[in-house]
Amino acid sequence: MPEGDTVLQTAARLHEALAGQVLTRSDLRVPRFATADLSGRTVLDVTARGKHLLTRVEGGLTLHSHLRMDGAWRVYAPDERWRGGPGHQIRAILGNAEHTAVGYRLPVLELLRTSEEDRVVGHLGPDLLGPDWDPGLALDRLLAAPDRPLGEALLDQRNLAGIGNVYKCELCFLARVTPWLPVGALPDGVLPRLVTLAERLLHANRDRPTRTTTITSELRTPPGPPTTAPPPSTPATTPTPAPARPRARPPVRVQERLYVYGRARRPCLRCGTPIRLADQDDRPTYWCPGCQSGPTS
Repeated sequence: MPEGDTVLQTAARLHEALAGQVLTRSDLRVPRFATADLSGRTVLDVTARGKHLLTRVEGGLTLHSHLRMDGAWRVYAPDERWRGGPGHQIRAILGNAEHTAVGYRLPVLELLRTSEEDRVVGHLGPDLLGPDWDPGLALDRLLAAPDRPLGEALLDQRNLAGIGNVYKCELCFLARVTPWLPVGALPDGVLPRLVTLAERLLHANRDRPTRTTTITSELRTPPGPPTTAPPPSTPATTPTPAPARPRARPPVRVQERLYVYGRARRPCLRCGTPIRLADQDDRPTYWCPGCQSGPTS
């Protein structure tokens, strides 16, 4: 799921493939910009702003895209097969002599003047991975609505930019409160620590191929049939050895990437209580009833 860390990685891949190169192919497959042609223009840079992507090209133009839940940009070599999805899901193609960037399932795609970028990203709060990160301002914006559930407040990009549903669930678990607890009901000192932790987690994952928030492991029995125990020793006078006895496979320690997200009904890594799942604002929300205090809906 695209969040601030993965969007930053996408921007870095696009920047490496496109920046400084003249576009030889441009195809924007949305009705409003279907006739726009960026061919012949040099890409200046690709920048992430929260969960938004800004591809700036010469001539004062910016291609703004947002991945939301399942959008993606893929970069391919000239002879490489495109594997991001069926052709009807392609919304944008930007190509040069060495690479082709293909945007799949992009719910937001628009071309605007670079001088007008504030129109699409100016509402965002401090960017957890950006040069404008300001924890004090983020804290003030979160506290401005004390009756709002914490999970909703963390997802509001006007408060702080970059948190998505995965980090929402993980941060609430690490704060030991449910996502439905009002911001103003948090114990003293928890919200400032939560803001600091959000910045630390996103920075820790900004270069990782797989998002990880845990530092613990879980004992899990591996799949497969039982192993076979060696037969017990038998006296030399016994003509046929006793048959081998099946036994359960020994548990192995497996590193879990996330504490609660995607782990419904599985045991909590801290207390063993089954993780629960419910909706918050139509988003799947995971929490541990043993570790997290507060309302549950």
